[in-house]
Amino acid sequence: MLELLTRPWTLHILWALSHDGPMRFGVLRRRVEGISSRVLTERLRTLEGAGFVFRHYEQTIPPAVTYGITERMKDIEKVLAQLEGLSRKWQGEGTKGAGRGSSTRASAEA
Repeated sequence: MLELLTRPWTLHILWALSHDGPMRFGVLRRRVEGISSRVLTERLRTLEGAGFVFRHYEQTIPPAVTYGITERMKDIEKVLAQLEGLSRKWQGEGTKGAGRGSSTRASAEA
């Protein structure tokens, strides 16, 4: 599971779908800025195969394809929310919080 989740763009895609709900391919591509259509398609197919994402196809003109998260993905949504909270906390601290452990260790060794 970690191999799947740590691939480039995967967490961003899952976060967007869990945060904003089901969306069509084009909307998701705009939401995940910088990703190519090819990579997004590849990641969505992989996530669908793993059971994290569902794909709903409507036979209209043009076809409407909607993606969203599955119950399996909802099981790890809390983990993603914790990572988001930690990321926001660290972003707010800037680099000042990154060196705490090394400065304490250096003081103890002196």
